[in-house]
Amino acid sequence: MEINELIQRSPVRIFEKSIHGGLKAGEIGIISSQSGIGKTSVLVQIAIDKLLQEKKVIHVSFTQHTDYVLAWYENIFDESIKKKNLENSADVKNDLVKNRVLMNFNQDGVTADQILRSLRAMIVDGGFKAEALIIDGFDFARMSRERLAAVKAFARELGLSVWYSCTVKGEGAASYDKKNIPLVIAGFVELVDAVIVLEPKQDHIALTVSKDRESYSPEQLALKLDPKTLLIL
Repeated sequence: MEINELIQRSPVRIFEKSIHGGLKAGEIGIISSQSGIGKTSVLVQIAIDKLLQEKKVIHVSFTQHTDYVLAWYENIFDESIKKKNLENSADVKNDLVKNRVLMNFNQDGVTADQILRSLRAMIVDGGFKAEALIIDGFDFARMSRERLAAVKAFARELGLSVWYSCTVKGEGAASYDKKNIPLVIAGFVELVDAVIVLEPKQDHIALTVSKDRESYSPEQLALKLDPKTLLIL
């Protein structure tokens, strides 16, 4: 299989179609679930899809050392192409690495302004013109309207789409409102353009679009995560 065919057949195409073509520059999306359900896997698959299209990605992690994040990229890339017979897969993997930057921050030791300055230095001063920003492991209990608004303004200015992971505590009504929106983001949900909720079922993990821009109509996708590989199917 050639790389263009791999991109066209990717389940990320269906994922993007479910939110009207995916996130645009200046938009923010959230992947929400309890801990350990597959949020990082989904974020990495979104990132790898962009990397395969030769787009640059910055992955920011607040909870995991970069070695652990690297392992996610290695494992998901290897697993996703295992049955695809991708031509020159080793060369493709090397090209992906060139277009990806991993950054790790301690949430207790750095301010939002410091993080945005570091990102600006990488993108503007360093010439790394990223198109997507992945932010994994941020504790949304510490998120404020002002902080998210600053990220959104930054994304608009530099032409970035931004995907966050959001871990909720508890189950069902204890963590989500009637529109299936995480209660932890209720105070600034209008700043978020897309909300995807992951929910474990008996033999798979279901994906539901709870918010798509101005639409709040929870709809389960025709996609799911394999509970063993955590790949989008």
